[in-house]
Amino acid sequence: MFNLFILKMNNIKSTFSIKDLENLTGIKAHTIRIWEKRYNLLQPERTETNIRYYSLANLQKLLNISYLNNNGLKISKIASLESDAIHELVKEVAESDTTNNHAIDAFKLSMLNFDQKLFYDTYESLIKEKSFIEIFYQDLIPLLSEIGMLWQTDTITPAHEHFLTSLIRQKILINTEMIQSKNQVVTDEIFVLYLPDNEIHELGLMIINYELIAKGHQSIFLGQSVPLESLKDLLNYYDNITFVSYFTVKPEKDDIAGYIQDVSDTLIVKDSIKFWILGRMLDEIDLTSLPKQITPFKAIKDLVKKL
Repeated sequence: MFNLFILKMNNIKSTFSIKDLENLTGIKAHTIRIWEKRYNLLQPERTETNIRYYSLANLQKLLNISYLNNNGLKISKIASLESDAIHELVKEVAESDTTNNHAIDAFKLSMLNFDQKLFYDTYESLIKEKSFIEIFYQDLIPLLSEIGMLWQTDTITPAHEHFLTSLIRQKILINTEMIQSKNQVVTDEIFVLYLPDNEIHELGLMIINYELIAKGHQSIFLGQSVPLESLKDLLNYYDNITFVSYFTVKPEKDDIAGYIQDVSDTLIVKDSIKFWILGRMLDEIDLTSLPKQITPFKAIKDLVKKL
């Protein structure tokens, strides 16, 4: 199992505010200050205006402390240990730990430092014990949820998010290609996967594509920012189509109800055509009023259960 303390880091992002530490570790800033004062766990530097800032080593140490604390060790016990002993204890706990906390922290550190090797090393340690799809649901989905929060709170930049998602994308593509070469299509139903105009967040749609292929369905993956009018051409080729789309940021909340109505008018021209939809923008509409051929899903796993 990957050991969180064995990290190769560069200095692309080397200092953090106490709010950054709170966002990255889940430990409240107030608690961090108490631990500093009572146990001398961290040694922050200060700006000329007396504002704390922390090194990457401080962040790594706090992630290790948080990991041990979450696994039942009292903070007083952890504080009595030398740094090397904390490292060794993390190693011991990680060997028998069945949670994903240490891997998620390592993925976050790889993102903060644009460290591809750390990402690959962490993934390779997980794939020895889990399948690709288990890693995606157990480790990468929780990670992506945290990344969304970190981006919204300005703890990370869009560059960090794009770096991480591009690496995850590679893994989905590689594993999708592997099952495409082995699995045979066993149904006549056609699934057409696409994202609406200006929607670029495609990881969810990509994993749905993987799940469809794994279950022997025929999937046509069109990807990002597909104009609605261009989907009409598919109606000339297939009679039994389920369109699938994922609304993460687009259409915007004032437009999504109208967009879904446009899909209904444009594509759902007979009973054999269906439309499955996911994504957080669905929170902006009344799902109980959707036409019968349009099915919303709260999560990818809910959609997979319906296959």
